[in-house]
Amino acid sequence: MGREDPSFGAMLKRGNLDFNDPAAMMQLTKTLLKRDFGLEVELPEDRLRPPVPNRHNYILWLKGLLDSTTYDDSDRKVVGLDIGTGASCIYPLLGCTQRLWSFFATDIDPKSINCAKKNVELNNLQNRISVVARTPQDRLVPLDELGVDSLVFVMTNPPFYTSEKDMVDSAKQKSRPPSTACTGAPVEMVTAGGEVSFVGRMLEESLVLRERVQWYTSMFGKQSSLEEFVGVLREKAIDNYAITEFVQGNKTRRWAIAWSFGPMRPSEEVARGMKAAVWKKILPVAVESEVVNLPLDTGAGKLGDKVHELMSSLELISCQWNREKLVGVGRARGNVWSRAWRRKKAREEREGKPVDVMMDSEVCAFGFEIALRVGRESISVLCRWREGHDQAMFESFCGFLKTRVTTA
Repeated sequence: MGREDPSFGAMLKRGNLDFNDPAAMMQLTKTLLKRDFGLEVELPEDRLRPPVPNRHNYILWLKGLLDSTTYDDSDRKVVGLDIGTGASCIYPLLGCTQRLWSFFATDIDPKSINCAKKNVELNNLQNRISVVARTPQDRLVPLDELGVDSLVFVMTNPPFYTSEKDMVDSAKQKSRPPSTACTGAPVEMVTAGGEVSFVGRMLEESLVLRERVQWYTSMFGKQSSLEEFVGVLREKAIDNYAITEFVQGNKTRRWAIAWSFGPMRPSEEVARGMKAAVWKKILPVAVESEVVNLPLDTGAGKLGDKVHELMSSLELISCQWNREKLVGVGRARGNVWSRAWRRKKAREEREGKPVDVMMDSEVCAFGFEIALRVGRESISVLCRWREGHDQAMFESFCGFLKTRVTTA
């Protein structure tokens, strides 16, 4: 890397980089952004120099979150908000290199705002990134002030610490001396009540805005913060959320959370990205199930036809089956596979209710995806919960599916 970038090469001492040298770390950030993403940035000496891999992990997770909570709507316009963008404006810059996203980037620090604007201009992204100055008293998610009706996502990497003393005490516990443990200014590192309080403000605003934002997300610097915040979400009866852990190197760990008031459910990989048993108590509900495992001689094509026929027999809002990929997607008004649904429909027909009242095509209570996975010795029937808020409905459908595909 030193050969590719002379400025980085000048920081090497006998081929090694001093990770306790702020100037060396600044150059490392600039070199990685240039080499891996084609981004030019300028970083002030007295502001955070964000570690690129850690920030990129957040963007990758966001991509997975958005991709898994839409029905292949690849043409939709994606506009996000980065709260506390910092001098580097790194999240919007990285996001714009990944997808055709647009961003509002806010900050309360005048110096960071000026630097962020310059970095946007350096990369000719003024038409996709709007840097907006805010004050500590302002709302964090100011949709009306920004002149937008809705956003696809909000992201933030909030200040970790409750006070400057908390920041210094934390640095003393690390192997590096406090002066080089972090170059961030207090405005970037400290907030009253710490990160849980900061994200709690965002949560309170989300309870008002609700589905005007599809996904509210945040990174956490402390494991205890994630655990505490999941408890708060559950107290608020928010059942659609996702958590993950970012691991960088041997020591650095960060955590992230996302919550939504909408019905679209993220994939298991995105929503339950922490496999250790210690996390079980805070994980969201499972959204994927291996319904049944059948012998290979059942025949994938024959089984696929059976699943397609089964889906077509239900009164679904929409139904699609890909015979080549052996994957189907359906959307239902309710538990249309149950006896209770059929009895309800018959009763309403007897009462003379109009068809459009009984079968409102705009209201989806349950969306699902069925996939066949062909292995060496068997074929698995998998079901994924794509849409809805009723876990019991998902479990009921899996039971129905198992019964029907195993019936001759």
